[in-house]
Amino acid sequence: CSTMSFSEAEVQSARGAWEKIYVDAEDNGTTVLVRMFTEHPDTKSYFTHFKGMDSAEEMKQSDQVRGHGKKVFAAINDMVQHLDNSEAFLGIVNPLGKKHATQLKIDPKNFRIICDIILQLMEEKFGGDCKASFEKVTNEICTHLNNVYKEEGW
Repeated sequence: CSTMSFSEAEVQSARGAWEKIYVDAEDNGTTVLVRMFTEHPDTKSYFTHFKGMDSAEEMKQSDQVRGHGKKVFAAINDMVQHLDNSEAFLGIVNPLGKKHATQLKIDPKNFRIICDIILQLMEEKFGGDCKASFEKVTNEICTHLNNVYKEEGW
């Protein structure tokens, strides 16, 4: 079991970077999902109620897309609050991974896609330093989610 190794400075700068984008959790979460669905249309197949939506505009207006975007950002926010506590961090990541692996059967590569889009958005809005501060966090999240998937036999 790998434990996380974030220095105090890394935790602070990651939280600072995340706060900037989390202030508009619903809008930014929606942007991330709409980009994912548009650039990787196969990801829409997991969301039965998004399937019929083809235009980005339509997706942006959808309460379901907005709701899920907010949910994704809230989950990441919980993780960010616990970067300095592996046990608490895994307490959030593990059940989330388990649910996506066993109930929802989501391909784990989609977590990387979402994380990359979040980093891209951070860079566009707040510059490369912001993105760099958060990169390690997204790697941790994806690594731990992938570990959960392995345990579930993916």
